[in-house]
Amino acid sequence: MNKNMGSADRIARVVLAVVVGGLYMQGIITGILGTLFLVLAVVFVLTSIVSFCPLYKVFGISTCPIEDSSKE
Repeated sequence: MNKNMGSADRIARVVLAVVVGGLYMQGIITGILGTLFLVLAVVFVLTSIVSFCPLYKVFGISTCPIEDSSKE
């Protein structure tokens, strides 16, 4: 699993996850939509920790500044 996320992308995902978590805990977002946003926030945190986003892999996107030498 090669890294495909840069620092700015990882930080943005964690900040967004914290905001969504806060909104959920305060009861601002509730119900099924709130639960879906909370699950998405958890996915954002997990992908930020491992620096890998499966959707980036599918679409061939990489925000990681380090080039992968195994592609050659």
